[in-house]
Amino acid sequence: MPAILIPEILPAVTILQFLVGKARPFGPQGEPSAIAKRQVMVPLQLTLLGLGGDEQGDSLHHGGPDKALHHYPADHYPRWREDLPQVAADHWKAGAFGENLAPTGLTEARVCIGDIFRLGPALIQLSQIRQPCWKLNVRLGVPDMAQRVQDQTRTGWYYRVLEPGEVTPGVELHLIDRPHPDWSLTRLAYHLYTDTLNRDALQALASLPPLAPSLRQLAAKRLATGAVEDWSRRLWHSSHGETVMGESDRMRKS
Repeated sequence: MPAILIPEILPAVTILQFLVGKARPFGPQGEPSAIAKRQVMVPLQLTLLGLGGDEQGDSLHHGGPDKALHHYPADHYPRWREDLPQVAADHWKAGAFGENLAPTGLTEARVCIGDIFRLGPALIQLSQIRQPCWKLNVRLGVPDMAQRVQDQTRTGWYYRVLEPGEVTPGVELHLIDRPHPDWSLTRLAYHLYTDTLNRDALQALASLPPLAPSLRQLAAKRLATGAVEDWSRRLWHSSHGETVMGESDRMRKS
């Protein structure tokens, strides 16, 4: 097991822009998705369900109080550009991963489950890591993109909204409380995807109050069954590991 690094207390980071999207047909079977986000430079209402004007195409797996706001670190984009030169460089920018905010300065190694942030008048709490799905394969035209994101822990994360409010581009994100400094997202990802049946870790996750109920239930199920859930449909849109493509040519170099 890798050493557990407890993230330091963080300086404020500036949110230069917010991103929202409407649900539209997406992928080879036209499933609805709002993964394509557009930059918004005006004040928006942040409610318990997310930003005003933002939608989710699949309410079963996306959205809801524990996935109200999606954060993807802009810090990852330069490395993706280096790793995947076949994807046009100008696609590696805020919104490529369907996020609502993409500041620099925060990564999975620097934040923890349960972290509480002040975002202007709003109060938000880090609720869970993003579990990447096949829609990233389609959006970026890389057949194994979701697998890469998971394996390399460049996932991003979600917040729940504790106190709604109007947020404006240029607002600062301030960490104000860190109740679980030993549970960085890199540690969480390690136990979700590498050391998957570590009973001590699973017991801790199953009873970690700020962690989204879906992941607490996942940990409890692994404890009860001694087995890890099948990831193939989430990562590949198939129970047989088949790669889903389509709508990707526009994301590639000509």
